[in-house]
Parts: sequence; structure tokens; C-alpha cells
Amino acid sequence: MTTKTYQLETLVCPSCMAKIEGALKRINGIEKSKVLFNSSKAKVTFDESVVDSDTIKKAIEKVGFEVLGEK
Repeated sequence: MTTKTYQLETLVCPSCMAKIEGALKRINGIEKSKVLFNSSKAKVTFDESVVDSDTIKKAIEKVGFEVLGEK
């Protein structure tokens, strides 16, 4: 398992956080995810043999949020 933290554009409301969490929960291979509203970050633990980081970023962007970086 791999854990990465994605820096997101500023989240302005809790529903933004819920929207991203919902998108991440639909991806096969993600073991757990947590979106942090105050710091606008998403911490994701996933199986790299099933899903890659680009797929995770695209899912976040698909629901309307920019990924500014990852570590």
C-alpha cells in the first residue's frame, strides 16, 4: 500500500470535502481516504497495483477541484 497527500485548491465549504471523498470512495484500489477541510488536503492510501496516482488526481479534478501538488 502507498499513502500520498494531495494538496488541493482551497476548499470553501464542507460539501466540497464530501464531494471529493465521494469520488475517491468510488475508485477501486483505494483502501482509505481522508479529505482535510482546514488544510485543503486529501490523504489517500491505495494499492498501486490496482490504481495509480494520476487516476486519483483525475477523479478529484473530474468533480471540479484542482490538485496543486502531491507528496
